[in-house]
Amino acid sequence: MNDRIEWFGEPGNDPVDIVDYDPRWPETFAAFATRLREALGPVALRIVHVGSTAVPGLAAKPTIDIQVSVADVADENEYRLAIEALGWPLRVREPHHRFFRPAATEDRTVHVHVCSAGSKWEHDHLLLVAYLSQHPVRADEYATLKRELASRFGDNRLAYTDAKDGFIAHTLEMAEHWAGETGWQP
Repeated sequence: MNDRIEWFGEPGNDPVDIVDYDPRWPETFAAFATRLREALGPVALRIVHVGSTAVPGLAAKPTIDIQVSVADVADENEYRLAIEALGWPLRVREPHHRFFRPAATEDRTVHVHVCSAGSKWEHDHLLLVAYLSQHPVRADEYATLKRELASRFGDNRLAYTDAKDGFIAHTLEMAEHWAGETGWQP
C-alpha cells in the first residue's frame, strides 16, 4: 500500500482557537451524523463523535470531529461523492484514513474522518475518547497542553497538531493498559 499522504489543495492554516467545552457539541454532532447516515445509508457501518469535542468538559477547537467507519476505506466510490455532496470535499488521503472538511472559504465546523471498520485508526480514536472521558485529570492535562500550544502555534494548525503527538501517543499507551484492565471494547 502507498504510505504517502496526498493533499487536495493546500493545508489550511486557520487560527487555532481553543474554547471551553460547549454542552451543545453532542447535539451538533447528532445533526451532522443524521445528514451522514441519510447520505451514506448502509455504507456507514459506524458513525461516532470523536476528538476533543466528544469528551465532556474538555476544552477544544469548536470543530466537531466525526469518524465514519466503512468496510474498506480504499473503496472511495462507496462514500466519497455522498460526503462531498454534503459540502465537505476530500482534503487528505492517507493509507488508512480519508479526511473531509468544508471548503477553505467556509467555517470549519465539522471534520469527517473515514476509516475501515476494525482498523487501528478506528480503534485508537474511539479508545482515546473513552479514556479521556473516564480520566478527567488526564483530560485537564490535555486541555492545558492544547491551550499552551494554541498560544504558541496559533496561526499554524499543522504545527499545533504535530506538537500534540507525543502527549496523544503516551495517553494511548495508558489507555491500552486501562482497556486491558477494564475490558473496554470499541
